[in-house]
Amino acid sequence: MQTPSFFVPVLVVVGPGLIGGSLAAALKKAGCVGKVIGVSRQTATTSAALRLGLIDEVADLATATQQADLIVLATPVRATRSLLEQIQPHLLPHTLITDVGSTKADVVTEAIEVLGEQSTQFLAGHPIAGAEKAGPEAAQSDLYQNRIVILTPHKNNTQRARAFLTQMWEACGARVMLMSAESHDRVLASVSHVPHFLSSVFMWQVASASDADVRLHVAGSGFRDFTRIAAGSAEVWRDIFLSNREAVLSELQQVRAAFEQAERALRDTDEQALYDFLEKAALARRLWGSRSGLQ
Repeated sequence: MQTPSFFVPVLVVVGPGLIGGSLAAALKKAGCVGKVIGVSRQTATTSAALRLGLIDEVADLATATQQADLIVLATPVRATRSLLEQIQPHLLPHTLITDVGSTKADVVTEAIEVLGEQSTQFLAGHPIAGAEKAGPEAAQSDLYQNRIVILTPHKNNTQRARAFLTQMWEACGARVMLMSAESHDRVLASVSHVPHFLSSVFMWQVASASDADVRLHVAGSGFRDFTRIAAGSAEVWRDIFLSNREAVLSELQQVRAAFEQAERALRDTDEQALYDFLEKAALARRLWGSRSGLQ
């Protein structure tokens, strides 16, 4: 990786866990950050991040904001408004703020409402990367290598903010896309939020069965692959589902229609209809796997 043409003297990571900690680690590895300050409501999080070298010091949000060149909010999305309200009185004119949340329309709206004229300094983002594990111990400096990061600029953002955050994510090895916040939420409801919802519903159903112990004892790799994401943070995913509620509900209606189509073929013993349904799904999955490299 080439040395980036920019440098962040003071980076503040609010929530230096898997996502925030990995960003800090990647920027340190790229040599484009000076001091990294960690902020968290959980002392254990910042203590672990400090011990692991992800951050250089710990501070409260007000103190950190007064030093920051870039603030990254790596927290559950429903915490965004409160954090911005705490940041706003201490925000320096040159400081940029971004986030890593999985929903964007609500975040952008809240930033404009809370920051007002200073909302030019907030540009929302979402790295399409993660794992079922959480916390600083799960952070990886290469988490964003060849991953997509979506930036959702609003009408008040400057070209400087777009260019800076694009360079930052590219320094982490990511590929940057620009989308509207509304398009982001609609697309991510389909390919991220609903898959997690379905995985969690299925895992709940299995775990609630009277013979759950037997089912889990014999479960194999297919079960492992389908339920892996259900192990994610309940707090994070609760907030994502509620923040993107309408898009998720709309997508679930379409999933329900697909369920009914497949179920009808099975109930009617319609071999050809069931085969066609399964074959379309299989071909689409193989094509996606070959194109994405995520077999």
